[in-house]
Amino acid sequence: MVDGHPICAECGRAVEPVAQDQWRHGRSRRPRLAPLASYRQFVKRFPWMSVSEQEWQEAARRLGEYRKKLAVTRRQQLAAGSNPCLDLYRDLMAARPSPLLDLAERRRELASLFSWAIPTDGALALLSKYAPLVECGAGMGYWLALLRARGVDAIGYDRSRPGRKNAYHRGARRPWTAIQHQSSEKAARRHSDRTLVLCWPPYDDDAASYAALRAYRGDVVIHVGEREEGATGSVRFHRELALNWALVEELELPHWPRLQDRVMVYRRNPVRRAHVERDRCFECKRYIPIGAIGRCDACFRRRPPALALQAGRHRVEYPPSVVQAMPPALRKAFEASPARIRLRGN
Repeated sequence: MVDGHPICAECGRAVEPVAQDQWRHGRSRRPRLAPLASYRQFVKRFPWMSVSEQEWQEAARRLGEYRKKLAVTRRQQLAAGSNPCLDLYRDLMAARPSPLLDLAERRRELASLFSWAIPTDGALALLSKYAPLVECGAGMGYWLALLRARGVDAIGYDRSRPGRKNAYHRGARRPWTAIQHQSSEKAARRHSDRTLVLCWPPYDDDAASYAALRAYRGDVVIHVGEREEGATGSVRFHRELALNWALVEELELPHWPRLQDRVMVYRRNPVRRAHVERDRCFECKRYIPIGAIGRCDACFRRRPPALALQAGRHRVEYPPSVVQAMPPALRKAFEASPARIRLRGN
């Protein structure tokens, strides 16, 4: 697999399956139920999928019901006591969810429309204990709306409005409740009298988690997301929590496959400790930005590797010995990858 798709073992180009253990050149297509109208059409387009007609019909029925409910929800306001995000999630995860439902895509749909974490009555009750609340990075304001419907004193901020330019909430509908537009850092600094709530802050954005936590002067912060090894909150954010905050309550949330969402309540320690853990360049041992991995930019430029790929905010470097030992097809695929970092002389 290179750049998210299988490659030919001979030439390194993208391939797609056409039958059991049979492939042809071309970009692999993800099996989709729609807009195919019948099982016969599905099998013809995706012959490598081993799916019975009964399984296809059941998945098609469930997906159709889900999409109808989703379309209605997009146009509605929240009714008292309702939680459509949780309802839609439960519909999808009922019994044994079929791979044909494409849960990764369904998660992106629901996260864009509602929230990246799925609220429950228990989670909302836990947050309510620590009111008044200020949510920074409130997104669509879904958790905020559910809390306000319960009579909880809660306000929310986000620096970006939902829409096409918002990578996390591209949906066309307006937020579920009123949200003020301001950076998380400024909003957290303004409201030391409220409990700070951070729901699924991006793992690669210090401004959304660490900067807000450092600016906050209150005593309680609630992190809705994953633990240190997970996908939420930056490295610096988790180091700050570990050093200067104590976990006092925790509640598991419904979560998608391979995720471990939970509500974590932290209370500030009486005495602040300074950060002493620093990340260093593997080669020159100088300090590099917190959370960075590998060599610093200066060492990279001074002694470039034989091959380098960009992986998010990190680099993956391959020395000559590793490149030479690669299967020729894999080397060709890496060299043609859009993630390849162009180096001097190659």
